[in-house]
Amino acid sequence: MAQAVVTIAGRTYRMNCDEGDEPHIESLARLVDAKIAELRGAFGEIGDQRITVMAALTIADELVSARKQSAAAAEAAERALAEAEACRRREADWAEAAAAALDEAAEQVEAATRALGAEKN
Repeated sequence: MAQAVVTIAGRTYRMNCDEGDEPHIESLARLVDAKIAELRGAFGEIGDQRITVMAALTIADELVSARKQSAAAAEAAERALAEAEACRRREADWAEAAAAALDEAAEQVEAATRALGAEKN
């Protein structure tokens, strides 16, 4: 098992992780550390535990918002696919109706041609 060494809020932690996941864990730790620094800048020194909980809640809120946006985008994509399929069905119906109308017109032209030919004879 691999380990990633990260620093969050001035404290160093050794985190067990799968081999190759170290850069990802380190990136996540930088995100948490940056959020703590951001909140410290906004609220000052309010205690390590409180600022860490605030950072965790803020990140969780961002995650929930991102999930909602992702779900909304997935629903919009699903609606767009359904509309595209409905358009394809309407197009196929129109093409079928146009083909039937052309067949009918061709039959009428042939009948008129036969009638004209019969009148000449």
